[in-house]
Amino acid sequence: MTAESVAYITIGILICSNLLGLIYSLIVLYGKSFTNFQIQSKEYRNGLFLSRMPLFLFNLLVLLALSGVGAYFLFDFFDTTFSLWIVLVQVAVAFFIDDICFYFYHRWLHENKYMLKHVHSIHHRATKPFPLEYLYAHPFEWMLGMIGSVIAFTVILIFSPINIWAFWIFGALRNLHEIHIHSDLTLPVISKTPLISTTRHHDDHHSKLNGNYASTLHWLDRLFKTEFKPEK
Repeated sequence: MTAESVAYITIGILICSNLLGLIYSLIVLYGKSFTNFQIQSKEYRNGLFLSRMPLFLFNLLVLLALSGVGAYFLFDFFDTTFSLWIVLVQVAVAFFIDDICFYFYHRWLHENKYMLKHVHSIHHRATKPFPLEYLYAHPFEWMLGMIGSVIAFTVILIFSPINIWAFWIFGALRNLHEIHIHSDLTLPVISKTPLISTTRHHDDHHSKLNGNYASTLHWLDRLFKTEFKPEK
């Protein structure tokens, strides 16, 4: 395995996961198969998908470029052998650290009125999101959101080499998780899958704006008393 092949595979994994997100989005927007599983009853406006496409593509290109270049230059720090227990531990640690970082920076985006108005409000134009709207964010917010993953794998690197399979699996699951929690669907099996997570927690965040700041670790909202409480 070479640095070039690691970079290409990293980019390929992200392209494939986002192609799934594209198909998922088209089904949600234009199909009728999942209507009964929708959380919100309101309709998507006409032309929504195409109007979002320029920012989708820009942020996707940023993701591919930074991930590919990062994987290339990190090659000397990767362990390319497959060890199941190392992969599981590193993926779990990466999700744990990344989501703690996400919780606090996401909460800051809401509590800082300047950032909410000028940066994070772009993402919240999606009051009823569809899968690829995880990409619909101000470019500054988009790049800021990658810091959690960088911190997570830096911590892992302090104790051991980064397992390339853990790096790839985390990247794929993180992408699929974000795609799914923006789907506005509660699907019977997928919505209960660990590290993909339920959608209602994040969907409520989009529809109500405040609260439910965590992405994967919902207990963070309960711990810091930021969990959205539905009106009775």
